[in-house]
Amino acid sequence: MPRIVVLGAGFAGLWAALGAARKRDQIGAPAADVEILVVDRNPYHNIRVRNYEVDIGEAAIPLAELLDPVGVDHRVAEVRAVDPVKQRVSVTTNGGSEVIAYDRLVLTLGSQLARPAIPGLAAHGFDVDSYAAAVRLEAHLAALGGQADAGGRATVVIVGAGFTGIEVATEMPGKLEKAGLTGERRIILVDPNAVIGMTLGEQARPIVSEALAVLGVETRLNVRVTAIDANTVTLSSGEVIPTRTVVWCGGMRASPVAQTIDVERDRLGRLHVDQFMRLTGATNIFAAGDVASCVVDGEHATVMSCQFARPMGRFAGNNVVADLLGQPMLPLDIDWYVTVLDLGAWGALHTVGWDRQLHASGAVAKATKQIINRQRIYPPRTGVRADILAAAAPTVQKPPPTAR
Repeated sequence: MPRIVVLGAGFAGLWAALGAARKRDQIGAPAADVEILVVDRNPYHNIRVRNYEVDIGEAAIPLAELLDPVGVDHRVAEVRAVDPVKQRVSVTTNGGSEVIAYDRLVLTLGSQLARPAIPGLAAHGFDVDSYAAAVRLEAHLAALGGQADAGGRATVVIVGAGFTGIEVATEMPGKLEKAGLTGERRIILVDPNAVIGMTLGEQARPIVSEALAVLGVETRLNVRVTAIDANTVTLSSGEVIPTRTVVWCGGMRASPVAQTIDVERDRLGRLHVDQFMRLTGATNIFAAGDVASCVVDGEHATVMSCQFARPMGRFAGNNVVADLLGQPMLPLDIDWYVTVLDLGAWGALHTVGWDRQLHASGAVAKATKQIINRQRIYPPRTGVRADILAAAAPTVQKPPPTAR
């Protein structure tokens, strides 16, 4: 029986698996015996872009709920390496090391935080890179809420003023309130650049600065973190900030598994794929999502976001089955790009185009962001096979409408 293995069950991986199941179902009898296997370190699909929110209760969906109705197998394992020559994947499970053979592979292991060798970061830093990490941060804040006041107890330092760092910082007042951290609170956003949101565009940056000021978020710019311990963070300026909570949001890199394949990668460690999501330089391998880079409109390469990961996954899933069974594949083309940045209780910011022209801000943009985070990016949760397969069609959604 031919086997398609999908590595990762994030935005790209889940939709690749569902897209493959849809194509298998569409082809019918000749494809009925094609096995589709998803391998992920977790038994759930994480709505990763919600990990920064105050309420993360619906940010993890059991894979069985989504994959079992469409006949996709799934295993919990840590992926270690890919051998394109022997067409096998090395994994570790609770039972030890194993090897999984494949006829076609879809690599969708996503990205992870870049963690430099800063003293104390590994031992004392927090993040929202994964659902488990977000739960850990939530538990840490709740524990602080039950303690007596002490130096830095209600101070949170967020490192990295990119998209994630800004969203964490602006949502943090709500997180502290939920944790019972009342009284005098400080939220400090640290970044090595001279301005907040360096890549957001000239129209957007003043709005972000306004939101941070209204929410009482302090900034430390043109500085880096040099050390972290249980009670302080030290900056390159010499400032030492008393804090029990440092949240690291310092940039992303593609999954290190991509480095086990001897092909060219970009500066973020991403694998190059064509419009069909086929890996350049290797056979029988497709890749999608944050671990892959694809030119989607003839000019611009994808960025690390669910906006691109989800359609990349759908097309990869469709095409891997088509390729296996000798049928025509479909090219991915995305002719729009938007950014909708959450700014906590202040609202949100909505830009359009690669030059990030301001489209909406405040409460209107916030409503759009909530539609995206709570509806648009969710798979069907009816448990109905037809609903799930229909949602996996190899199409590109229209841009999110402006909520009114």
